[in-house]
Amino acid sequence: MTLADRVRAAVAAVSDPELRRPIGDLDMVRDVAVDGDAAQVSIVLTIVGCPAAQRIEQDVRDAAASVPGISEVSVDVGVMTPDERRALTEKLRAGRPARQMPFGPDSLTRVILVSSGKGGVGKSTLTANLAVALAGQGLRVGLVDADVHGFSIPGLLGIAPGTQPTRIDDLMLPPVAHDVKTVSIGMFLREGEAVVAWRGPMLHRTVQQFLTDVFFGDLDVLLIDMPPGTGDVAISIGQLLPHAEVLVVTTPQPAAADVAIRSGLVARQTGQKVIGVVENMAAFTLPDGTVLDLFGSGGGAEVARALSADGEQVPLLASVPLSPALRAGGDAGMPVVLGDPDDVAARSIIALAEKIGHRGRGLPGRSLPLTLS
Repeated sequence: MTLADRVRAAVAAVSDPELRRPIGDLDMVRDVAVDGDAAQVSIVLTIVGCPAAQRIEQDVRDAAASVPGISEVSVDVGVMTPDERRALTEKLRAGRPARQMPFGPDSLTRVILVSSGKGGVGKSTLTANLAVALAGQGLRVGLVDADVHGFSIPGLLGIAPGTQPTRIDDLMLPPVAHDVKTVSIGMFLREGEAVVAWRGPMLHRTVQQFLTDVFFGDLDVLLIDMPPGTGDVAISIGQLLPHAEVLVVTTPQPAAADVAIRSGLVARQTGQKVIGVVENMAAFTLPDGTVLDLFGSGGGAEVARALSADGEQVPLLASVPLSPALRAGGDAGMPVVLGDPDDVAARSIIALAEKIGHRGRGLPGRSLPLTLS
C-alpha cells in the first residue's frame, strides 16, 4: 500500500458517532492526497450543521496523523448532495421501506417494556441505569421514552436541553448518551414546555413515529420506558409490539404492589410476556448497621407470585435498595452504574442487566426460514 492508501484506510475506519458505522462504509471519504509527510483529506458530512461535525473532523485528523510517515494533516469538510443523502438512507434501511417498524416479530432485537402500575416507584431511573448497564456489557442498546406526559429520560441520561435527533431526509438519528441511543418527546419541546391535552390518537401517532421514523440501526435490546398505569400508550404499544417482553417495577409497599400486578396482567392480555419483577426502593443499611425499610417489605415477591400462573414462573429479578447515590446520579445526568458502580443500588442494577443481557430473543411469534422440498 502507498502512504496515501494507508491514510485512506485509517480515515475510512473512523466511526460516525451518530450512525455508529465507519465513515468509509457510509461513502463520506472523498479525496486523500499525500505530499511528502503532509496529508490532505476531503470528507463530506450528511447535512449542513451536523452536530457531530467537530468530532468527526478531529477523529479524521487524528486517524490520518496516526499513520507512520505523516506529520501534517489538513481536512476539508463538505456536505453530501441530495442524491448522495438519498443513497445513504437507502443503504441504512438495507432494503426496508420508509416508515416501516423494524421491531416486528421477526426482528432479532429484544424489545423490553419497563412498566409500573403507578408513578413514583423509580421506574424511569431504573430504566435509564439498566440501559447504560446493558450497553456496558457491549450490547447495542436503544431507549424510547414513551412516558409522553411525564418524560424524564433525557435529564436522567444527561442529554442537554434542546438536543434533538439529527434529520437525514426522512430519517431521524437519535442522540447517543453513555452508548445508549435515545429518543423522547422532551427533545422536541422547548425547555419547560409541557405536553397537554394529548389524547389517544395523538399519543398513538407519537409512539408509532418513535418506532418507525427514528433510525436506531441494528440493536440487541430496545428498552421502552412506559408511562405508569394502563392507559392509551400501554394499549398502543400492546398493538404495535404484542411480542414484547415486560419488566414490572414496584416498591415493597403493598399499595404499589397491588397496582403493579394489574399492570402485568394487562400486558399479558395483549400477548406480551412478563419476564420478571424488579423491587425498587427496598430496605437499605445505614452506616451504623441499622436496616431501614422505609416502604416496608415483600412487595416485589408478592407481585412475582401473583403474576406466576399456569406453570409460567415470573421471577423477582432484583431488589434495588434506596440509595442517595442513585438519586444524585439521576439529578446530575450521570447514571449511578457509571458514576458510582460500587454503590449498592448500582451493583443490584448491574446484576439485573447481566441476567437480562444473557437471555436471547425467543422463537415464539417469529417466522422461521424453512422451505418445503
